[in-house]
Amino acid sequence: MTKTLEILGHAIIDIPTFYAEINRLFMADESWSLGESLDALNDMLYGGYGAIEGHEPVKLIWRDVDASRSALGFAATRTFLTEKLQRPGTFNIDMIARQLDALEQGAGQTYFDIVLEIIGDHPNIEFVAA
Repeated sequence: MTKTLEILGHAIIDIPTFYAEINRLFMADESWSLGESLDALNDMLYGGYGAIEGHEPVKLIWRDVDASRSALGFAATRTFLTEKLQRPGTFNIDMIARQLDALEQGAGQTYFDIVLEIIGDHPNIEFVAA
């Protein structure tokens, strides 16, 4: 049986509120919450905790997807990447600089694009933009 989960896109105005929404939806029954990490998001979508028990089929409906696309778009992504550049001991600065340059040239992925790519990497998840 397919589990249906709904992201409320109108609740997302930036990256922190994206994770607040993800935690509301996926981690409600857990005693801990997911941090603001694309790797953590990817790991969570594999299942084993939270709303996804394992590799069962999941229909993920993202309401107000255009609002989220905008909130997690160019400006949020530019801020995200720029903040990473301030921590050279933690992140690959050359790679981050290339990502930022591509974004500014109109060829790079936004945070929203990356999130959709991560969701798409999970064949048990049917994504529905609404």
